[in-house]
Amino acid sequence: MRVAAAGREDAFAGYGWPGTPGTDGFWAGVGAPPVVPDGDGGWTALFLWRGSSPVVIEFESWSDPVPMRRWADSDCWYAEVRMPARLRVTYRFAVSDAFHADPFNPAGAGGDRSIIATPDAPEQPHWPVVGADAVLPVPRARIRWASQRLGGRRTVRVHPAGGGGPVVLLLDGDDWLYLHPAVTAFDAAVAAGEVPPVTLVFLPAKDRMAEFACRPELWEAVRDELLPLVAESGVPADLGRLVVAGQSLGGLSAVYAALEFPELVSRVACQSGSFWWTPDALRAADPLGGSVGGVIAERLRTGVDLSGLRVAFDVGEHEDRMLPHCEVTEGLVERAGATVRVSRSASGHDRAGWRHALLRDVGWALGE
Repeated sequence: MRVAAAGREDAFAGYGWPGTPGTDGFWAGVGAPPVVPDGDGGWTALFLWRGSSPVVIEFESWSDPVPMRRWADSDCWYAEVRMPARLRVTYRFAVSDAFHADPFNPAGAGGDRSIIATPDAPEQPHWPVVGADAVLPVPRARIRWASQRLGGRRTVRVHPAGGGGPVVLLLDGDDWLYLHPAVTAFDAAVAAGEVPPVTLVFLPAKDRMAEFACRPELWEAVRDELLPLVAESGVPADLGRLVVAGQSLGGLSAVYAALEFPELVSRVACQSGSFWWTPDALRAADPLGGSVGGVIAERLRTGVDLSGLRVAFDVGEHEDRMLPHCEVTEGLVERAGATVRVSRSASGHDRAGWRHALLRDVGWALGE
């Protein structure tokens, strides 16, 4: 679908928004970006922005930035964006040096991001629609952790969903606190019987590249410093059954921990693990262009018994360059004896697409 010629009053009527773009009457009827079939099995979404300065749409890992066009000399900026089947993606508007959520879209992800999904993208039960200005619930229980191994101080929040149970260690914990409402989602999933009662431990990262690389310091600190503090926190927590949930570099770190600290980590929910990682990858012109599966695949090929591991892998089906790295790792982990679940989310490399897998795979990891 292409927009009608400038000056027509029904320019965007095909998207359900009649009226002359830029008029008060037109803006009064505008809502979340409409998404319509493109005739080729995909979709076209119409994005609008109201203002006087040029604006660019930035998508999370899925697309290059899309400049918006101005409607005549009005305050209406628009962009028609082709989307593939089955896509959920985070986006924001870049205006001058500032970033903004979509003021017409009720689905936010933090103060300056919004979420859009094509109509054929699967639902994400238990994740509420929250606006960009929403204040997400933050657990009252908190641990002040001054780590000798990692250095620095950090606040670790702890939440007993359904009264508490096995510990679910959420890497990149601040994202699941302040961008995506994991507290609400886990509470709802536990109430629905889809996840057993668990104790969520939100672990923030101070330096993701250093802490989530394949190094032992993080997991020594978790074992020797953080988990004893959780045990002393007064929040019910079964430390004998620990699930580590991580995405991207966090997923890499979770699988590394299962390989090198099997007495600590035997259950993993991994979304889009960065299995391209090697010590030199980030210095390369193309970090994902090195050996398939990176150091994790190399370690697995040396021979390791993972018969005590239960791991769920998920990756966005639109992550074309990540898929080979994830696929080889999935296969090697299974051949090493682990119990493995593999799925693909309707997304790119995007936390908005991993949300349902997080709940589902934590529940599966705690199964028998």
